[in-house]
Amino acid sequence: MTATNLSGKRALVTGASGALGAAIAQRLARDGATVLLHASSRPEAVQQLAGSIKTAGGSAECHVFDLRSDEAAAAGCAAMLQGGPVQIIVNNAGVHDDAVLPGMRAEQWHKVIDVSLNGFFRVTQPLLLPMLRTRWGRILNISSVASLMGNRGQVNYAAAKGGLNSATKALSLEVAARGVTVNAIAPGVIASPMADAAFDPALIQQMVPVKRAGTPEEVAALAGFLASHEAGYITGQVISINGGMI
Repeated sequence: MTATNLSGKRALVTGASGALGAAIAQRLARDGATVLLHASSRPEAVQQLAGSIKTAGGSAECHVFDLRSDEAAAAGCAAMLQGGPVQIIVNNAGVHDDAVLPGMRAEQWHKVIDVSLNGFFRVTQPLLLPMLRTRWGRILNISSVASLMGNRGQVNYAAAKGGLNSATKALSLEVAARGVTVNAIAPGVIASPMADAAFDPALIQQMVPVKRAGTPEEVAALAGFLASHEAGYITGQVISINGGMI
């Protein structure tokens, strides 16, 4: 890997065991950052990812803790800060647990909100002051097209991601004067094992004007730009990458 404009930066990617998180982590590592790979329940996946990043010449660490636990997240963030401030945070972790609202169990509602929205708070809040002291930072929140146009059976998911969009805008105002930008990325249908199981090719042709699913690498390219020095004048935005769906 060739270090470019993120050399010396430490970048946390939550949910790095999934396809999208892994692609973002690889992109940030290629751009020179030391990536902190978070997983809640699949440590072997981030260990394997760290190995591939190091083999390619990058730098990576693994941090495994439960984003649904205040105590575990606090301990995980404290461990990360022992290596210095984390100046890039990619809040990528999220889960689906779909059901139409009349049939949705309370557990389904709370789990999805807890990972996507409360998880954002549990890692961003303790890492924020050390970031602000450096007077440079990038916070990227991975949202969803469902937060912008809705989706049947995903009231919980749309609510979580919609909350993340609003938090993005509010936090951007709090930290802008300290050289920290806060943006959300709202992907549409992105090729992954989860998406492949949910959408058949005919449905994608019907839903997406460009007639295909996006790739994790395409989302990672956008994340890489927003994390870069060149994107310092972009903040408080929810940026869609969805093949023209909306």
